[in-house]
Amino acid sequence: MVADIPTLLLMITVASMVMAVALVVVAWGGWRDGLEFWAAALCVNALAYVLLALRGRIPDALSILLGNALASATLSFLLAAVLRFQGRPLNWFALLLPPVVLALLLTPFLDDFAARIVLANAAMALQMAWVLWALYERRRSIRGRGVVMVMASMGFGSAVLLVRAATGAGPVPGVLGLLHPGTVQALTFVAIFAALLIASLGFVFMSKERADENNSRLAALDELTGVANRRSIVAALDRDVARAIRTREPLAVMMVDIDHFKRVNDEHGHLAGDQVLRSVVQVIRRRIRAQDIVGRYGGEEFLVVLCDTAAQGAQQLAEQLREAVQASACACDGQQLGVTVSVGVFGGRLEPGDSWDLLIHAADNALYQAKQGGRNRVEVAQALGRAARRGRATGSPETFPSSLG
Repeated sequence: MVADIPTLLLMITVASMVMAVALVVVAWGGWRDGLEFWAAALCVNALAYVLLALRGRIPDALSILLGNALASATLSFLLAAVLRFQGRPLNWFALLLPPVVLALLLTPFLDDFAARIVLANAAMALQMAWVLWALYERRRSIRGRGVVMVMASMGFGSAVLLVRAATGAGPVPGVLGLLHPGTVQALTFVAIFAALLIASLGFVFMSKERADENNSRLAALDELTGVANRRSIVAALDRDVARAIRTREPLAVMMVDIDHFKRVNDEHGHLAGDQVLRSVVQVIRRRIRAQDIVGRYGGEEFLVVLCDTAAQGAQQLAEQLREAVQASACACDGQQLGVTVSVGVFGGRLEPGDSWDLLIHAADNALYQAKQGGRNRVEVAQALGRAARRGRATGSPETFPSSLG
């Protein structure tokens, strides 16, 4: 049994429009990811198949030239969607040039179906390869199943079109016209539409996976300063404590508190206070290593976790941070606001059974001493206070790592 080509084209047309509508619904309010171009590609694809299905009923200039040009434009819009998703500029001249060139190439061969098969399929195979290359080129910046689906579909579709172009170059039985029943003809249409369908689902997955990644990142960051929030910095400390106990490497923490921060808010306003917070974070970030992490633990209090660092090294870094903050005045509304910080430090080797809350408690006690000693100074905790503090973390479910799931 051989599929009826006009019926097959009608089904592809309807399916393309349904997918386009679905993408519009999915992308509503989120056009920046390129879903609008992908939906446009499906609409153009549907129009192209309508023109192809009307072969012999409308002028060849419309059915052959415009129909193939629109099929080529479908792939141009797919490429535009990928480029928009990647945040790359769109060169519309380069994107729309292939459909125009294809229409011009096909013009002398309106009466030569075999030549059109070779030219059209080879040209569109190259366009699919172009989409594949655009994704492969930025493969390290986009991860997930969605991009794999799109790349696999584009590769498969390109291979199918190249095979179809090769079969059109020789005397293959049944190559009498586009709408003439034939196994090769039907399989080509089905395979290309299947590739487009899977690629469309893959592109939706790409958009969803990016949204999930952004939401996950935002959930772990402090919105104002961009560093880890309290929940994620405690989780990181809990993880590093377990590793330090296992490897017997020292671990240090610093509690950094901005001096007289309430006075800044009262005298200069909360916007100035926000700028001070961001300024202090920038100073800290410039001076810690890539493997270290800083997080906003409280209103004006920051927790810095220093891997493989003893108390002496942490104290030296804390002094450098204190001096750097004091030297870097914060600019706000034309004013230079002087800012200082007090720092509490704990560092050393941990023992089995030690937990994250013991380190925070020790650094917090040292910070209290720095405040009591006049502020703008560094104090180092001499002991961890294991007996006094062990087990009290369960009273703080907001930051206790066991609740972080």
